[in-house]
Amino acid sequence: MTHPKKRIGILTSGGDCPGLNAVIRAVVKCSSRKGWEVYGIPYGTDGFIDVANGTRQPEDMKLNEHGYDIPGLLQGLDVLQFLSGSVLGSLSKGNTEKPEVAQQILEGYKRLELDGLVAIGGDGSLDIIYDLAVKGNWNMIGVPKTIDNDVPFTERAVGFQTAVDTVTEALYNLTFTAASHERVMVAEVMGRDAGHLALHAGIAGGADVILIPELTPVLDEKAIAQICDKIATLRQDKRKFALVVVAEGVKHQDRRQHRNIGDYVAQQIKLYSQKLCSLDRPEFCGLDEIDTRVTVLGHLQRSGTPSSFDRILATAFGIKAVELIEQGHYNRLVVWEGGKVESKPLDLVIQLVRQCHQEKRCASPVDPNGFMVQTARALGIYVGDASHSVEYNSSNIPATPTAVS
Repeated sequence: MTHPKKRIGILTSGGDCPGLNAVIRAVVKCSSRKGWEVYGIPYGTDGFIDVANGTRQPEDMKLNEHGYDIPGLLQGLDVLQFLSGSVLGSLSKGNTEKPEVAQQILEGYKRLELDGLVAIGGDGSLDIIYDLAVKGNWNMIGVPKTIDNDVPFTERAVGFQTAVDTVTEALYNLTFTAASHERVMVAEVMGRDAGHLALHAGIAGGADVILIPELTPVLDEKAIAQICDKIATLRQDKRKFALVVVAEGVKHQDRRQHRNIGDYVAQQIKLYSQKLCSLDRPEFCGLDEIDTRVTVLGHLQRSGTPSSFDRILATAFGIKAVELIEQGHYNRLVVWEGGKVESKPLDLVIQLVRQCHQEKRCASPVDPNGFMVQTARALGIYVGDASHSVEYNSSNIPATPTAVS
């Protein structure tokens, strides 16, 4: 079967995560079999600026199926699917809002004479690139990636499952040192304003308390009291240690998001335990003397060998992106829905993202009444009181329009 020759570009944008290289690999391998040319755009949209300025030549950006051979006897060794990060480099910040910068990007894209662009990014970076695509009349295909898993209309984004595995392993290791020293271990995890990572890893890692912005948007006195009550109950059952997972999107009592939310949780547990003890609540006496330690996992969550699921997901997404270009179905987001790879109109996705960002809420939050929350509660994990989830009630959760294909 013959395929009309096409020139397509591919880039990674936003924060890195495991599985990006597996998407690149799939796009290159699938396109090469069709006789197409693939151009890797270095460092997101900045690569287009380099082309416009003449600091990079198009021929130097061309990728091929064996473009990542290792020197020596192991010729043809294909390792991209195992590597984290992005071999193209990524860009977390840019100045595309400046007209002169946007014009350079558009000029660079034009000089490459691309028939389509595969943009791998999260909701923020896809929003920015989509705006450029509209201005330049680009044929764009979006591939969702983020350890936060907060891109709307897709059940999974590339990188999320590996991050869950990384956090789960960290919680496993923290459990044994917590038990050995009878400590309360507080693990702070990423997720931005979504709690998917904390919730999934917390359940898998045996957490006693999981704090996510959808169910504990603010660490008020009521929430701290319930956390202390959970820890006190464990101690009464002769469990002398506890594991607390807190997502970075949870806010302090002042309703603002601060760094070091893990340290704040540890501090509040101690202070509120002292208060309860003074009110003749003997079960809380001594809780303030427990050694509480905080671990901020940080950017370790963005690294690590991609899990088998992330490699499969990334590969399937990459192949779907090429198929959409071949069919002329442009301006779509590749998604994982009901165990299958589908696609959604990018204008619908970006419209929801922009609306949610304007209203300062997550575009794809954890469902407070969903299966994962129910699973945690059935295990006796404290995940917040239902009354705290007012900021993320059902009317704020976007429903996936199943009629759109």
